[in-house]
Amino acid sequence: MSTLLSSYGYNVTQATLSRDLKMLKTTKVPTDRGTYMYILPDSNTLKDKLLAKGVSSISPNFQSGFISLEISGNIAVIKTRNGYAAGLAYDIDMSNAPEILGTIPGSDTIFAVLREGVTKEEAIEAFGKMLPLDKKHHYK
Repeated sequence: MSTLLSSYGYNVTQATLSRDLKMLKTTKVPTDRGTYMYILPDSNTLKDKLLAKGVSSISPNFQSGFISLEISGNIAVIKTRNGYAAGLAYDIDMSNAPEILGTIPGSDTIFAVLREGVTKEEAIEAFGKMLPLDKKHHYK
């Protein structure tokens, strides 16, 4: 990627580029062509590209990658689109929600540990501040 930037007149090292991408909270996600692309939080770039290709109905959860939330005891399991879990887990951790001790992301699943004594309703309310929860379809 630094080579590509260099061709546009931006000379940066890979280390600088990696730090900058981390600071911007970008997420590397797979594309349907078997390659990868970076997306920014709250960015509509990917959505705009799909709309330009004629995809007319995109779920409001498409950009965040969020699919579902399920809570069992003091563990919350959050399902995401492939490649979105790390960025979403980072956002959850950075929210410093008192109900959530921390997260462990995979590629499409996040395990979140809830503080002892947090009720399911309190957890849903806390996650509802970070995730596009739809009571009918997204949590159990």
